[in-house]
Amino acid sequence: MEINGKMLETATLGAGCFWCVEAVMQSLRGVESVISGYSGGKVKDPTYREVCYGRTGHAEVVQITFDSAEISFRELLFIFFATHNPTTLNRQGADKGTQYRSVIFYHDEDQRVTAEAVIAELTGDNTFDAPIVTELSPFEAFYVAEDHHQDYFYSNQNKPYCQAVIAPKVAKLRKHYLNRLKVA
Repeated sequence: MEINGKMLETATLGAGCFWCVEAVMQSLRGVESVISGYSGGKVKDPTYREVCYGRTGHAEVVQITFDSAEISFRELLFIFFATHNPTTLNRQGADKGTQYRSVIFYHDEDQRVTAEAVIAELTGDNTFDAPIVTELSPFEAFYVAEDHHQDYFYSNQNKPYCQAVIAPKVAKLRKHYLNRLKVA
């Protein structure tokens, strides 16, 4: 969809804790917004507590609105895969459960084909030491997480979790994708 001369698209990605994915994606040039929330489950309007206890089938995800003229869905996926471990089923670090699964909720056939091609390329290049287990599912619904989960890293950088878990992912992004970052 074109808005104010920008070709805006939506991507919905999960890679463990949504705070981590949000911090990485917010830093990218061409990304207009990143909202933390839940997708892929059976419960309408789930709460964080319900999702964390694995009661809903939802994954913690971010919904990204991006200008495809500045950053493509393919580029987003390469960054997504570079900043989490897509080879651990239902787990990222100490976070375990289906709510922390690596998942791409594709919004259309082009996104599905692109995701399959990126996974095939990463597999063919032996990028990871184990098979990629990232789930590919059609997007159905997205539920916005509670307000205190939004912009979490940038509002709480001194908290231990942010320092120990999120900051290294952001540092990795800066090291490998400096040319894709927003100018401060």
